Amino acid sequence: MASELLKVSRNAGVTNSERVLIDGVSGHTYTILSILFCETAGAAETFDLYIDNDGSGTDIEIYSDQALGANETFEHTTKFVIGGTDHLCAATANGADVDIVVSYLDQTI
Repeated sequence: MASELLKVSRNAGVTNSERVLIDGVSGHTYTILSILFCETAGAAETFDLYIDNDGSGTDIEIYSDQALGANETFEHTTKFVIGGTDHLCAATANGADVDIVVSYLDQTI
């Protein structure tokens, strides 16, 4: 049976290691509604946001080296869709402390 659920992914303390924000599952489509990035360590940073195509390691960049000021919040509100086994991922350029919140619609067929 098909379903549509509003969900949230909360990720505290994202650093320069890849963090999977949404771990896609076969048979699902994910509509990303908004993403909030908040720098919490008091140091300006840059971050990457990307889709790992089918979890294969082939990255499709959405933001590359996007600036994020010290103690500032960056808001992405343009909607986009990832499907099936794609992963939505983020990482910072340095050993940072960035919190990320993703609001999304999880649809099954």
